[in-house]
Amino acid sequence: MGENSIKLRRSMLFVPGANAAMISNSFIYKPDSIMFDLEDSVALKEKDGARMLVVQALKHPFYREIEKIVRVNSLTSEYGKEDVKAVVSAGVNVVRLPKTDSAQDVLDMEQEIESAEKYFGIEVGRTKMLAAVESALGILNAKEIAFSTKRLIGIALGAEDYVRDIKTERSPDGIELLFARSSILHAARAAGIMAFDTVFSDANNEEGFLREATLIKQLGFDGKSLVNPRQIELIHNLYAPTQKEVDFAKQVIEAAEEALKKGSGVVSLNGKMVDNPIIERAKLVLQKAELSGIRE
Repeated sequence: MGENSIKLRRSMLFVPGANAAMISNSFIYKPDSIMFDLEDSVALKEKDGARMLVVQALKHPFYREIEKIVRVNSLTSEYGKEDVKAVVSAGVNVVRLPKTDSAQDVLDMEQEIESAEKYFGIEVGRTKMLAAVESALGILNAKEIAFSTKRLIGIALGAEDYVRDIKTERSPDGIELLFARSSILHAARAAGIMAFDTVFSDANNEEGFLREATLIKQLGFDGKSLVNPRQIELIHNLYAPTQKEVDFAKQVIEAAEEALKKGSGVVSLNGKMVDNPIIERAKLVLQKAELSGIRE
C-alpha cells in the first residue's frame, strides 16, 4: 500500500458480535472500517451465535461498500479455527488477531486463513490481516510482527490488556502508553504498513477523546479504534488537512513543477529551498484533502 494509493483508515468502529441491533445498522455511521468482534465483547455462551450474526452481516449488501474487519478468537481457544473458517468463507476483508505476542502468532493465523481460502476456492492472499499487540512481549516484538507477512495491513495497540501486563492503569494523558505507541508506530512505518491506536473507552467524554486523538495523530498514527459512533465525525475532521495546509501544499507543487520546467534541480518557495520530503508531504496533503475534505 504505497503513498500513491492511500486507503484511509482513520476510524475503525468496534461492533460487538453478539449485539444484533448494532450489527444490523452500523453501516449507517460510515466509518472507514467496521470491526465486528467475536472475542472479548462476546460471552462464552454466545460465541457460536455471534459468529453466525457476523457471517450474515459480512454477506449483507448494506456492508458491501465498507471495509469489514473481524476480530476472531485466539487459535488457542476452542473458537478460533471455526471463526477463521466462517469469516474467510463469508468474504471478510481483514482478520484482526487478538493478543499478538510474536511473529509466530501471525504466521500460525496466516496458515489457518490460507487453508480456509483454499478450501472455499478464494484467491490465496485476498484476506488481509491486522495484528493487535496487547502485552509487553508483543511490544518488544513489534518489529518482527510488522515484518512477518505481506498480508498485514497494520498493527494496532490494545491498551487495556497492555496496561495490566505492565502493572499500571490508563491515565488521562496516556504517558504510560507512550513507549508502546512509539514502538508500534516505528515498527509499522519501517515495514511500510499502518499503525492504529487503541479505543478511548470513556464513550461520552468528547473533549478527552479529541485530546487523545490529537496526540496519536501528532505521533503519526493512521487512525484509531472507536467504541462510539459519535467519535467518527470528530476524528475524520481532525485528520482532514486545514485550508492553510492545502494552500501551502499547492504552492509547493507549483514551485516544483516550475523548477522542472526550467530544468533547475533546486526548488524554492518564498526564498526558501524546498526539498523532496516537503514535496512528497504536499502531494499527500492534497490527496487527503481530496478524500476527506477540509478541516472545519
